[in-house]
Amino acid sequence: MAGVVEQIAITSVPHGLPEPVERVELVAGRGPKGDRKFAPKSMRRKGKDLTLIEAEALEALRAETGIALSHEESRRNVLTRGVRLNDMVGKRFRVGEVECEGVVLNEPCTHLESLTYPGVLAGLENRGGLRANVLVGGTIAAGDEVSELPS
Repeated sequence: MAGVVEQIAITSVPHGLPEPVERVELVAGRGPKGDRKFAPKSMRRKGKDLTLIEAEALEALRAETGIALSHEESRRNVLTRGVRLNDMVGKRFRVGEVECEGVVLNEPCTHLESLTYPGVLAGLENRGGLRANVLVGGTIAAGDEVSELPS
């Protein structure tokens, strides 16, 4: 199962709207440099290093509900295409040169809905993306491959 990174978005401002970047450095155990969730090693929380969402999920949300939620509004770091992120929970995968482990589904929450549109919570249920740990850091860029690693 291989896909591609369509877009990357980060923000250094808590509750700020992430902005697209062409590439970003990911640090193992800490996440994207420059992002609001770039955590000191002492504050590392499992599954909080990197968040991903499928472009197909946002397209389905629009088709089914009329809600046009952008990648940036989803507040996920990486927008993918062609990979089933729900299937990556508990698995190791690569994003470009970076090695990650899927930890838990990133289900939408009332906070996300309060920042965006009524109906986002229900519309993204079971397709709100993936939270992952960064195991081996490096740089990722739009166009990089997303693929599962052999177990």
